[in-house]
Amino acid sequence: MHALHTIYELLIASTAPLPGLPPRRELSERTPPDVVVHLKDGHAREIQLSGPSPSKCLYTGTFLNAQARPTLQVVQFEKDRSFGFFYADGTRFLISSDGRQIWADWPASYTLEDACTYLVGPVLAFTLRQRGATCLHASAIEVDGMAIALVGAPGAGKSTTAAAFALAGFPVVSDDIVVLSETGGRLFVQPGYPRVNVWPDSARALMGCEDTLPHITPTWGKKFLALDQNGLRFASRALPLGAVYLLAERQAQLAAPTVEAISGSEAMVTLAANTYQNYLLDAEMRRKDFELFERLAKTIPVRRVLRPDDISSLAASCQVIATDARQLLTLRSAGPASSADQNAQL
Repeated sequence: MHALHTIYELLIASTAPLPGLPPRRELSERTPPDVVVHLKDGHAREIQLSGPSPSKCLYTGTFLNAQARPTLQVVQFEKDRSFGFFYADGTRFLISSDGRQIWADWPASYTLEDACTYLVGPVLAFTLRQRGATCLHASAIEVDGMAIALVGAPGAGKSTTAAAFALAGFPVVSDDIVVLSETGGRLFVQPGYPRVNVWPDSARALMGCEDTLPHITPTWGKKFLALDQNGLRFASRALPLGAVYLLAERQAQLAAPTVEAISGSEAMVTLAANTYQNYLLDAEMRRKDFELFERLAKTIPVRRVLRPDDISSLAASCQVIATDARQLLTLRSAGPASSADQNAQL
């Protein structure tokens, strides 16, 4: 009997329940899972999971751990075209060539929670890439029935801003990974799972004390805000994409946050720069992303958020984004308009 979960539009069947993911009721045999996850089950895969053997190296991380090992190495095995994700801490995953089977293993000193931080992030994102999905390195919240994506460079505060929106009463659609899909000519954001992960300094800024939030695992420094407790809300259904907001670098001279339009080629560059797993995209994946971003930039507003260099302005930034998004959505509901037209009217 497998535990069933749904995340990023994928139906997951796992040999044990995955921490942080709500269970899904049993489905009929006519509804096969999209991905089967084998936890600590290395039968017939022991040689491959023991370490990268001679094969095609797809990526070697530039950051090194204390033992001078790259934090991540991704390889493709020649024998069956499967993919190996090898982390410097000893956690490792094998993904079948079609993305339908995942084998996971981790050191004796680690826990299932530790392994799941990789599984629900880079590993499942890669399986989505294998299926042709486009993923943004972003968080998303719901405003008036539409998904609003928050993109930005590492450290820009995507998760922190999403958590601040959650505390202000807005549902969160996804944290860290925003999976885009197209249905009927419209772009949708697929729901992630009911957590937002933040660093301790963000936990202090949000909650007043970092100890208010639990650690995502006993061995990691990050904390998480549970979206299924204390009146917080998780948007568990796919939502149309309403707008994309780039969290720009904070500026000390600003007195208050503001929003400005990004359009044309700059919008496409912004989106391309914020795709998830840029380092693993092949030419075909990049072509599909480019075509999708071209359509997105023509139909959906892309905006830049200018913010003061002060964490106390976080609530004000959320308010400015929410107000701007509502204005954009009102214009859209009034009739068809391009993103350029919508930007021009604000």
